Amino acid sequence: MRVSLLAIAAAGLAAASSVWGLSGDEENNVAIYRRLNAGVVNITNRAVAYDFFFNPIPSDSSGSGFILDTQGHILTNHHVVQGAQRLEVSLADGTKWIAKLVGADPQTDLAVLQVKAPSEALTLLPLGDSSSLQVGQKVLAIGNPFGLEHSLSAGIISSLRKIVKTGAREIEDVIQTDAAINPGNSGGPLLDSEGRVVGINTAIFSTSGGNMGIGFAIPINTAKRVVADILAHGYVVYAYLGTETQTLTPALARALELPVEQGAIVVRVARGSPAIKAGLQGGTKQVVIGNAIVIIGGDIIIGADSMKILTSEGLRRLIHKHQPGDLMKLEILRQGKRVEVEVKLTEQPR
Repeated sequence: MRVSLLAIAAAGLAAASSVWGLSGDEENNVAIYRRLNAGVVNITNRAVAYDFFFNPIPSDSSGSGFILDTQGHILTNHHVVQGAQRLEVSLADGTKWIAKLVGADPQTDLAVLQVKAPSEALTLLPLGDSSSLQVGQKVLAIGNPFGLEHSLSAGIISSLRKIVKTGAREIEDVIQTDAAINPGNSGGPLLDSEGRVVGINTAIFSTSGGNMGIGFAIPINTAKRVVADILAHGYVVYAYLGTETQTLTPALARALELPVEQGAIVVRVARGSPAIKAGLQGGTKQVVIGNAIVIIGGDIIIGADSMKILTSEGLRRLIHKHQPGDLMKLEILRQGKRVEVEVKLTEQPR
């Protein structure tokens, strides 16, 4: 009987501990926040607008970022720093520093800042690997929503998307999460359960302006390439073909009586570009098909690097995976015949 009573008492203590104490998952959340929240910064973007009488009207907006190295480099979103006339970074110890914009890339919505804070005041966040992320994986977001002090939200990766359109921007290879991301969280880190940065919080899907359980983050592997280019050049280097294209849809293909259903119609070829040097041909006349205006008579790109090209966006994304100097093999339809063309890509003009 005594053994049974001891067993019952032990079970009761365990139950009480699970009620009053922290679960293993909660302890993990707390430990990550305590260890890394000092590496997340608040960024104030100060701009000056003018009223009807040309009186200056200063306006402030804020976002988040995180510290990359002991030289004071900080990673954030391009839209957080866009249009700034003065950037101020607040560290976790309460100190404020004027930040220099090292470089920004609107295409990936990323930017790098630098502050001249002493290295001992900087908490660095470890970078992870976003190539092996899985739907259902736990993630944590740290940021400054609505300009408040640091906050932590937890959730999972709810989807891994090839492309997301936010307003006029189109962002590739995006992490979707249900971790709460609100205005001010932009530019802050998305962390895995080991406390490694796997993404940069960038946008929310919302009809009200607040969190609705659908947030987006840029994968850290994308950010690594962007940061390396910005630190080396001050901008991001992209490969360049030099064509303006329009998507060929099955409906357009039927109307034009083409032997292919999808591809990228070459509308124009830029002077001096790799495309024109390789002999690609742009359109020669404009036609109206339904509600669409189509420039025809030029080449139609139907394949590249042994892959089918279905849309103009697909061609652009494939070009972005190349580096200047790479050779790209294109399969085109020219006057009803399939032709193969090899193009040497160059650096995209700035």
